[in-house]
Amino acid sequence: MILVTGATGAVGREVAALLAAAGPVRILARSPERVTVRGDGVEVVEGAYGDRPALDRALRGVNSLFLVTNSPTEPDDERVAGAASAAGVRHLVKLSMMAVEEPGADDFITRRQRENEEAIRESGVAWTFVRPRTFMSNTLSWAPGIRSAGVVRALYGDAPVACVDPRDVAAVAVAVLTGTGHESRAYAVSGPEAITAREQTAQLSRVLGRPLRFEELGLDAARAALLAKYPRPVADAFLESAERQRAGAKAAVVPTVQELTGHRARSYRTWSADHADAFAAG
Repeated sequence: MILVTGATGAVGREVAALLAAAGPVRILARSPERVTVRGDGVEVVEGAYGDRPALDRALRGVNSLFLVTNSPTEPDDERVAGAASAAGVRHLVKLSMMAVEEPGADDFITRRQRENEEAIRESGVAWTFVRPRTFMSNTLSWAPGIRSAGVVRALYGDAPVACVDPRDVAAVAVAVLTGTGHESRAYAVSGPEAITAREQTAQLSRVLGRPLRFEELGLDAARAALLAKYPRPVADAFLESAERQRAGAKAAVVPTVQELTGHRARSYRTWSADHADAFAAG
C-alpha cells in the first residue's frame, strides 16, 4: 500500500491518479470532498497532519509514503515522519524544492524546507527527496488578467526559469515510489528549457489565438500584491526568490524526467495548450 498526501494539489493529485491506475492507493485528506481521484482501489482517510490518530489510521499497513507539506510554521514533516517511523513505513518520498541544494538560496521558505528535509533524515525512515523547479501551473494565477483584459502582469519579465510541468514531477515521484534503489537520494527536476514570463505570455497568446500584452510589475507593486495574500516572511521569500531568478539562478536544465520516466519533460507550450481552457475568455 502507498499513502499519498497533498492529493488535492498540483502534484499530489497527479501522483494519486497515476498510482490508482496501476493498483490500490490510500489518500490522506483534510477535506475528502475535494479529492478528485476515485475508484475501486482508492481509499480516502480523513485527517490532518496534526491529528495523530488519523495519521496512525492512514499509515496502517503502508509501505511507502508520498509527503507534501506547505505550512511555513507547523512541524508537519516531523509529525508525519515520526508517525511513519512508528508505523513501520519503509520509504518516505518528500516533495521538496530545488532551491534547497543551492547555497545562494537563503530565504525563509527555502530554510524551512531544509529543516523539513533534516527532520525526515533524522526520523530513521528511508527517504528520497524530489526537488522540482517552479511549477508551470503557477502561471494559472495570470488567468483572471488574461480573461478580463488580455494582460499578464508579473515581476521581472525577462528572468529565465526552467519551470516544470507538475505532471512530470508526479511521474518522477511515482517512479521513485514504485522503483528500487532510490533511498537516500535527492532528485532535482526541471522542465526542458529556461523560459521567461514574457516568452510564456507569447506562447499563451499563440495557444489561445488572441493577442496578449505583458506588463512588468514594479517591485513595490509586486510586494504589495504579495503582502495582501501572504505573511511578510513568505512574501519576502518570494521576492528574494524572484531576485535569484533575475540573476539566472533558476535557468539550469536537468535531465531527471527523461532518466527516471523514459519520456522527455513537457514544454511550457505543451502545458499551456493542455490548460488553455483555464485562460480562455468566458
